[in-house]
Amino acid sequence: MDCLFCKIAAGEIPAQKLYEDDEIMAFLDIFPATAGHTLVMPKAHYADLPETPDGLLEKMIRAVRKLSPAILEGLGSQAFNLVVNNGKLAGQVVPHVHFHIMPRYPDDTIKVNIPQQPYPEGEIELVKQKILQALEK
Repeated sequence: MDCLFCKIAAGEIPAQKLYEDDEIMAFLDIFPATAGHTLVMPKAHYADLPETPDGLLEKMIRAVRKLSPAILEGLGSQAFNLVVNNGKLAGQVVPHVHFHIMPRYPDDTIKVNIPQQPYPEGEIELVKQKILQALEK
């Protein structure tokens, strides 16, 4: 087993666990963006979000909903970002699906302002059609 997160789930690598049940585990990221940066993942290996069964995704988001208020209260934060990096190009470092809960603080250095721009004339309809055609497959 070469997957770092599978090794954590198997207990082969120690982790600062915050939550664990039969299928889901949450632990503190050892390279946090902010204090309390938590990773929530299934114990079973799924490389990315589309590969992960719906039931596991539901359990992951329930764990996020349970943990996030405790993280905020415990650390005195009032907000958090929930992030999924899906695929290497999107910044996914470990190819095992996981959510990041990142508490936010007034002086943190996380940048969340993603540059946005309108579609060129007529392009939005083309993009919509391509996506709808893919959904029909």
